[in-house]
Amino acid sequence: MTFISRILGLIRDYIVARYFGANGLTDAFLVAFKIPNFLRRLFGEGAFSQAFVPILADAKANHSEAEVQNIINHIGTKFLTTLIVLTLIAVIIAPAIIFVFAWGFYFDADPTKFNLATDMLRITFPYLLLISLTAFAGSILNTYDKFSIPAFTPVLLNISMILCAVYLSGNLDTPIMALAWGVLIGGVVQLLFQIPFLIKIKKMPRLVKGDHQAVKTLKKRLIPALFGVSVSQINLLIDTMIATMLVSGSVSWLYYSDRLLELPLALIGIALATVALAKLSRHFANKDEQKFTRTVDYALKIGLILGAPACIGLVLLAEPLMITLFQYDKFDAFAAHQSALSLMAYGVGLIAFITIKILAPVFLARGDTKTPVKVGIIAMGTNVFLNAILAYYYAHTGLAIATSISAAINASLLYYYLNQRAIFTLSKNFFKLFLKVLLATIIITIFILNFNQTINDYLNASAWNRVLEIGYVISLSVLIYFVSLRLLGVKMREL
Repeated sequence: MTFISRILGLIRDYIVARYFGANGLTDAFLVAFKIPNFLRRLFGEGAFSQAFVPILADAKANHSEAEVQNIINHIGTKFLTTLIVLTLIAVIIAPAIIFVFAWGFYFDADPTKFNLATDMLRITFPYLLLISLTAFAGSILNTYDKFSIPAFTPVLLNISMILCAVYLSGNLDTPIMALAWGVLIGGVVQLLFQIPFLIKIKKMPRLVKGDHQAVKTLKKRLIPALFGVSVSQINLLIDTMIATMLVSGSVSWLYYSDRLLELPLALIGIALATVALAKLSRHFANKDEQKFTRTVDYALKIGLILGAPACIGLVLLAEPLMITLFQYDKFDAFAAHQSALSLMAYGVGLIAFITIKILAPVFLARGDTKTPVKVGIIAMGTNVFLNAILAYYYAHTGLAIATSISAAINASLLYYYLNQRAIFTLSKNFFKLFLKVLLATIIITIFILNFNQTINDYLNASAWNRVLEIGYVISLSVLIYFVSLRLLGVKMREL
């Protein structure tokens, strides 16, 4: 379901690139979309879900279904109230928010980008309310092992944005405003889609008065979790803030490279983390340390096996991917090249991004929110420091390099603390697997370097020939990679 969602996401980005290009107007929309989307990652499927799922899993394991429903009602009521207040304030002070998150727009000689971003933020910010409630519903479904429905839900946002870009944009004085309306409509549809499935498992939230101990527990865990599981997103937002001070198009170049990074990251890291958190929380509640450790080990092995070739693909095929997917009409060869540079920088850090997604929930499932916070603050500070240096020399690409370096530091520190506290240690089998994966990765690297077409071949080819060529290279690389692993003795079923 995540795969379907991400493929629709690529089609959405293709439509946006083709209709609107990479320029000041698209920069304005991407900022207006990124702000609620960033907060959604924190308050919705990010920190909130990571803090909420262990509480719900514990209640499910140790209390009656009536008490589980009571917890859902109280937390849901407080969550809804907070989101409504936050949304109303944001709509009123939209210019100030744009100033904070995109100060480069404010100081630009042409106020168009700042004014447009402000107008669009007033349309897109209510999406935070809608999608956070959708994530709340998804957390409940995940706790009851209903993973496919929440994973499919983003498809509806992509469809909404595609339809608005194609059919609504031509009827507006400012065509790109259609994307903002697409975001809002998509949020409504996503929330409504979840409701029948909540009713089916008899866990539809209801408004209640009063307070509950679970709400207090959530508050204690939520603020630390904001840092612990969302550092990568905060770093990406910082990248965007600084990019608004660079040349027009920088925000868009980072956005398109981030979108391609998100494809394997969602399929591998986020999918693994979503399932692992529910399982880890259950095993910890049941005091089953053996299953707890085995779940972490399995997730890391799958993350390594799938993440390594994806990392090589993003780095070596960055420009062919950009040209094939986005370089049409208003998205030109220069935009594709600039986006490819930042994609390579992000791609190098893919394994680290995946590892963070897997290791951070290990702490949260055990009720430890302080350690991810401590690690997150160090990683964020490193990112800001490196941004200031690398952006000066390498512009938007420097921002992506800084983010990947800080992700590597984040992942390393998370493992260090798990190992130090004897919670989890990598096994000898993992290191043996690592060496086999490394060898298989070297083999496909040699293949890609020798058999992929040149950039000029991609630029001069038709859309269909581009797809065929990149599809041929990726398909053969995948085949060679897994055949190599099998010959090296890696049996997927025995992991």
